[in-house]
Amino acid sequence: MGILSGNPKDEPLHYGEVYGLWSHLATTKAGVDTYQVYINHTGDEDLRSFLKQVIETSMKPAIKEVEEVLIHNDIAVPPNPAERPEADLEKIPPGARLQDVQIAYIVAAEIAAGITGNAALMAQCIREDIGLMFAGFGAKKAKDGAQLLQMMKTKGWLVPPPLHLDTKHQ
Repeated sequence: MGILSGNPKDEPLHYGEVYGLWSHLATTKAGVDTYQVYINHTGDEDLRSFLKQVIETSMKPAIKEVEEVLIHNDIAVPPNPAERPEADLEKIPPGARLQDVQIAYIVAAEIAAGITGNAALMAQCIREDIGLMFAGFGAKKAKDGAQLLQMMKTKGWLVPPPLHLDTKHQ
C-alpha cells in the first residue's frame, strides 16, 4: 500500500493543492468583504438579498470547509478582513456610489471566474476529497450564477450580445 492509498483524508496534500486551498480561502474571505461593500451600495432589495444569501450559503461554508482542511494539515490560514459596518445608502455621494446594474455585472463576472478557477483547482488535485470539494464550490457558484442571470433578465439589466435570429423560416 502506497502513500496515496486508502482514505484520501490521510494522504498528504501536494504543493499545488496547498496553494490552491490557501488562495481560494484568501480570495473567498476578500469576496465576503467585497460583497458587504456591494450590499451597502445597492438599493435593490432583491440584489441585496441575493448578495447576503451568497455570503451565508456559499462563501462562509466554503471558508469553514477550507479552513478545516488547512488547519488539519498544519497550514496557517490567511486572516479575516474586518466586518464591514452597514452604511446608509443615502449618505454615499451619487458619484461614488456603485449602481445596482454595475454590482450585478461585477458579481456575474466574479461568479464566472470562480467557476473557471474551481475547475482548474479541481483538475490539479490528486486527493479525491479536495477535488470534489472544489467541484462542489463550482456547482454552488453555477447555481448562484443562474439565479443572478434570471434576476438580471427580469429587471432588464442584462444587455445581450447580438442575437442570431433565424428569419429564413418565418
